[in-house]
Amino acid sequence: MKKKVLLIAALFTAGLSFAQDGLTSKKGVPILPEAGDWSIGFDASSLLNYGGNMLNGKLNNSLAPMGDITANTVYGKKFIDANTAYRAMLRLGFGSNSDLTYVQDLSAGAAADATVENDTTMSSFNITIGGGKEYRRGKGRLQGVYGPMASISLGTSRQVHEFGNALSATNSTARVTEAKRGSTFGLAVGGFAGVEYFFAPKMSLGAEIRWNIQLNSTGDGEVTTESWTGTASESNTTETAGSSSFGFDTRPNGNITLNFHF
Repeated sequence: MKKKVLLIAALFTAGLSFAQDGLTSKKGVPILPEAGDWSIGFDASSLLNYGGNMLNGKLNNSLAPMGDITANTVYGKKFIDANTAYRAMLRLGFGSNSDLTYVQDLSAGAAADATVENDTTMSSFNITIGGGKEYRRGKGRLQGVYGPMASISLGTSRQVHEFGNALSATNSTARVTEAKRGSTFGLAVGGFAGVEYFFAPKMSLGAEIRWNIQLNSTGDGEVTTESWTGTASESNTTETAGSSSFGFDTRPNGNITLNFHF
């Protein structure tokens, strides 16, 4: 957290050198957005951590990839005038991870030190789409932002286990071969409030919170197990119960965002 604060302070200080009167750059470029401007932004937490670690000399430093399901949400705006804008947000995530382990080969005639692979694959998909309207207040570089916002999200996940040893009389323990979570649907309707600081012409850092009435629902899933009957292996699939929740709460929205206006 301290690294983030130091990096933000450095950006703010650097931004001050661009302004003559606080509203235009030395070349006369407006600092703040104007009617007709477009804006694109993304969650800057990974970027700020990366910059903070560079200043701190930390090794093994890396940015979270944009395509990572846990990485960034992309934000867009279209300004009607200097103080009003339409907003949109998109998070599109695909994740897949494979975990290989080596276990003893239990097949007949295998050497004592022979091994086979067990492979566990986890995959997931998530999409969130949102929109709203933004109102702004402030005459300097620090702008207050607020307005209504709504979003919907969909997600799925699946886990598959592949075993190197087949079930047999000497390897008869039942095991899960596949687990599917039911599709998840989320709906959030509410408002947002926050601040945006323009550290350079048409470039800003922002932070917001959202107040939401939120509904989440997860459908029924499936679990497939494999067991030994005494003479052969047998697969069975059973349903798992879904869930739902409803609430009104506040939560960080994108943590810190880096925005570009053009």
